[in-house]
Amino acid sequence: MQKKRIIILGGATASGKSSLALAWARENDGEIINADSMQIYRELDMITACPTEADMAETPHHLYRYLRGDDPCSAERWRDLASDVIGDVWSRGKVPIVVGGTGLYLKALAYGLSKVPDIDEAIRSEIRDDVNKNGPEQAHDQLLEIDPEMAARLAPGDSQRIARALEVIRSTGKSLSHWQAQPLVGGLIEQDLDMELNILMRGRAELYARCNERFKQMIEQGDVIGEVKELMTYNYEPTLPVMKSLGVPQIIDYIEGNTSKEEAIELSQTATRQFAKRQMTWFRNQFSDWKQINL
Repeated sequence: MQKKRIIILGGATASGKSSLALAWARENDGEIINADSMQIYRELDMITACPTEADMAETPHHLYRYLRGDDPCSAERWRDLASDVIGDVWSRGKVPIVVGGTGLYLKALAYGLSKVPDIDEAIRSEIRDDVNKNGPEQAHDQLLEIDPEMAARLAPGDSQRIARALEVIRSTGKSLSHWQAQPLVGGLIEQDLDMELNILMRGRAELYARCNERFKQMIEQGDVIGEVKELMTYNYEPTLPVMKSLGVPQIIDYIEGNTSKEEAIELSQTATRQFAKRQMTWFRNQFSDWKQINL
């Protein structure tokens, strides 16, 4: 019996993953599945460089613009959503092509996750409300008192991960680091599949230039500022991931009159380059055995 085939493609922002995935979809009768933690939100389109309507009309795309911005998506939740879509694509005789820059999503899909016991919903709700009301810094102080190991690993402004670490230790009595050290389960690697694991690489100078040019084109060719203005009308908590997407805080500062348009563009480009650098480092460390594609 022929093995089920799946293609996974990771890479830094602005590296050209989407174009390559489209080419592979044409060649392999494939359908594309999003593995980007920002492109999953429906309020963000241009500023996250979501596939165009023409691209999506040519090739089926899944899990793009899928969730509301106030409905945060964890790696486990995304893995479960993606697994359902992959099964559906296989059932129609197509090849799933998973593409994105969120390394933790790709790792969860390919290798699985450490299983954390179910969290008490009352504790979860209390912690999330407290973080939204009083900010992540005070929550980080709480975490430092009861779980200094996890606190040392998290930035004081990382509201989602701080809240997660707090809810785990309060609900289970053990640090999230304890559960993360447990064996990974639920990955595709456990199945007998024809699985192709790829990372798209570019030289640093070229990647940085692509980051700069893409954001500049977003501003010049699309109504990115209008998109962020529309996002602001939802009055989402500033600690939500959707509000911290690349370029969003900088454009908000411009809209609110705190910076000039030119400064907002320059700061967004800098943030994008820094993020791309972190992605490339993560991929090299975590996926050293994946096939490297250098365009």
